[in-house]
Amino acid sequence: MFFSILRLIRFPNLLIVAATQYLMRWFVINPILKINSFELQLDELHFALLVFSTMCITAAGYIINDYFDRKTDMYNRPERVVIGKTIDRRLAMILHIVFNSIGVLLGVYLSFHIDQIGFSVVFMLIAGLLWYYSTTYKRQFLIGNIIVAILTALVPFIVVLFEIPLLNVHYKDLLLQTGITFNVIIWWVAGYSFFAFLTTLFREIIKDIEDFEGDYELGRNSLPVIIGIFYSKLIVIFLILITIAALLYVYAGYLSGNFSLMYFIFALFLPLLFLLYKIIRAKDKNDYHFASNLTKIIMLLGLAYSVALNLL
Repeated sequence: MFFSILRLIRFPNLLIVAATQYLMRWFVINPILKINSFELQLDELHFALLVFSTMCITAAGYIINDYFDRKTDMYNRPERVVIGKTIDRRLAMILHIVFNSIGVLLGVYLSFHIDQIGFSVVFMLIAGLLWYYSTTYKRQFLIGNIIVAILTALVPFIVVLFEIPLLNVHYKDLLLQTGITFNVIIWWVAGYSFFAFLTTLFREIIKDIEDFEGDYELGRNSLPVIIGIFYSKLIVIFLILITIAALLYVYAGYLSGNFSLMYFIFALFLPLLFLLYKIIRAKDKNDYHFASNLTKIIMLLGLAYSVALNLL
């Protein structure tokens, strides 16, 4: 039962969520703050609660998605179905409510803690979007893909969202005297969020192409079902090219040094070009499954740049 619950909540993915937020904190935000001898203001306990809140809401999203998507999953990937086999539907719904409640309540508490009560809405909105995504939006043309991409992009950005208000309060007088702002932190984290948005968006479309047969049989309005696999592949190719162009822009405009150049070439550009080649040549489910997994690796490599840059 325990291992079935771990599969249901996609525990490895939750670890990636946690790693993403800790990497943003210690390998993006903190190094930039150190340049001006500033320090992080959200203490470790409350940051851990922020990460745990994000993980809980994400876990609840996975559960409710599997709950409402069981019929399609039985067609597309029956070996991965947990609900109705090792975990009954009632327990799955209870787990969804528990994880969601913990995540939202922690989010509300943290919003009060940093004196930004309005941030509570963010956690409620995310939980609501994940519910409606599973029940409605996932079955609507392209909307579900965009929602997942936006929510993925929020994972790194929520770190800066809860750090900046405390920094502004603590260093208020110094900021007024020097004219220094924390905008550079926001832009760096936003860059990672934008990369996460693009890669998640085309990965979701790749997964929809992989699931085309089941979605078509069950009447789901996914992008490939509506416009066909060929045009869906063109959209994926276009998004990959946009990602490559955005990375080129970032490197040319804001980065320098041989390490960044080598990392971008071998860890990002070449894998993306290889992904482009695999998408163009893809013919069956196995090809698209490989492309989906390759995209996930590229996403992790993009995240790992911050670690490599600070350790070397």
